[in-house]
Amino acid sequence: MVTPSSAAAPFIGPIESAMTEDHVELDRLLGAADRDDGMIDEDAYTRFRGGLLRHIAIEENILLPFARAKRGEPLQMAAQLRADHSAIAKLLCRSPSRAIIASLREVLGRHNELEEGPRGLYAECDVLAGDEAPALVARMKAEVGRPVKVIATGG
Repeated sequence: MVTPSSAAAPFIGPIESAMTEDHVELDRLLGAADRDDGMIDEDAYTRFRGGLLRHIAIEENILLPFARAKRGEPLQMAAQLRADHSAIAKLLCRSPSRAIIASLREVLGRHNELEEGPRGLYAECDVLAGDEAPALVARMKAEVGRPVKVIATGG
């Protein structure tokens, strides 16, 4: 028997699951970097920065090109995601401060809403991938140290 709460529960595919778990870890690291005494924990910030750049690389090098190839055109949200990635990268180039962390939280809050949920990037990629989703997740997990290629055309 299906209970009302289980019937309303949205399906979360392997791509969305992996990427939202990454969001949780990145949020944890950013929180750890912003110490209660007003100082920045450099180690936590360095791990956050590296993790966020890797996360962006997955989206730019794997997910957005995959979605474009499957659809024959870019996702409508691709241009906004790339603009956000550019803004995030500019913030990550600066020395960490409480103001930078506050700006990152603001940008990431809006940005993550485009990626998560039933109409987000990750759910869209799960639908497009179908049975290919586990192989795509394996590619995502292998994404280490590869430079991010942002295409200005929004594709």
